[in-house]
Amino acid sequence: MKITEVEIFDIHCPERPPWNPVFVRIHTDEGIHGLGEAGLAYDWGHSAAAAMIKEIAEAVLIGFDPFKTELLWSRMLRESFWGLGGGPVLYSAMSAIDTALWDIKGKALGLPVYQLLGGKTNDNLRTYASQLQFDWDKDCTKMLTPADYARAASKAMAEGYDAVKVDPIVYDANGDSSFDRTKLFTPAQMKLFGDRLRAIRNEVGDEVDIIFESHSLMGAASAIQMGKVIEEVGCMMYEEPVNYLNSKVHKKVSEGVNVPIAGGERLYHRWDVRQYFEDQSIDVLQPDVGLCGGFTEAKKVCDYADVYDIHIQAHVCGGPVATAASLQLEAAIPNFLIHEHHTYAIKSWNRELCIQDYQPVNGKFSVPDLPGIGIELNDEIVYRSPNVKVK
Repeated sequence: MKITEVEIFDIHCPERPPWNPVFVRIHTDEGIHGLGEAGLAYDWGHSAAAAMIKEIAEAVLIGFDPFKTELLWSRMLRESFWGLGGGPVLYSAMSAIDTALWDIKGKALGLPVYQLLGGKTNDNLRTYASQLQFDWDKDCTKMLTPADYARAASKAMAEGYDAVKVDPIVYDANGDSSFDRTKLFTPAQMKLFGDRLRAIRNEVGDEVDIIFESHSLMGAASAIQMGKVIEEVGCMMYEEPVNYLNSKVHKKVSEGVNVPIAGGERLYHRWDVRQYFEDQSIDVLQPDVGLCGGFTEAKKVCDYADVYDIHIQAHVCGGPVATAASLQLEAAIPNFLIHEHHTYAIKSWNRELCIQDYQPVNGKFSVPDLPGIGIELNDEIVYRSPNVKVK
């Protein structure tokens, strides 16, 4: 089997201009194709990822045997030059391509990818409603008051979720998100952010898990300061309290807060996660299949985490292809903890991008048993966006 053509889609969603999933569809001479997604659907970088996929396709993909995923991954890492220094643009492109090749392998063998990764370890994946600060509804809305946060949590509870995630520090009282959170919080800020979190706890009760999301916005001191509220409310975990640019800062926070620390969506491979594993400053790793090298590297990273008793919650904030790929990985690994279902994943402008529309039922996901990753693009929709072909 040989690769004959590569299609790249840089999706533009008219209803949500900041949302740009990047898909790759790789075709072979045996009529089998595979799908992958780069993990840069939001903020800056999507067009760069699409362009990087094109460059890699032109350099090494055409004529390549798609079953040789380990060889291709090594070539992309080392022959790109930048792979040995890396960054999200290159690794997201590598990830999208690798995922598509595993999809091809699964389809060629008539098996879901989780079977190729060792077989199903987990059924009915527990799932949480993610990013309640944008509401949990058909539209994205800024949640400002504690009552807003309680109402968003109530909507998720009504759909059967027993776990939710929220970033209560993303907006100030006026809805501004540009203020500096690396400084110590004022008493007024601490009260507002704490009241938002406490409102959710009061709404959902004691038996529902709350994950505190921080998007790496805080400095070490403000993260430890906020940790006291997180401990008070009894959060399941404290996600990305600080950035990854200095692992010593991460370690300081983990030692100063008595809540499990989660992170990893901006750590791209074994070499990136090593220091956090060795100093035990991450308790729950959140690798993104679309950023950490596709299945070839994600499975290695998850196995590596298991050595340190670190559990896995894949980061999923992308199009439907990202969701499908994550489900396959999480089905196979023994250290799976919980699946992330982002509020964007329930929006019409995201759900229409693929033919299959995988959604959890009563807070649990069933893993698709179709060959490959079990999903296909909706050509009627995706061809409206910028796309290129490499032959």
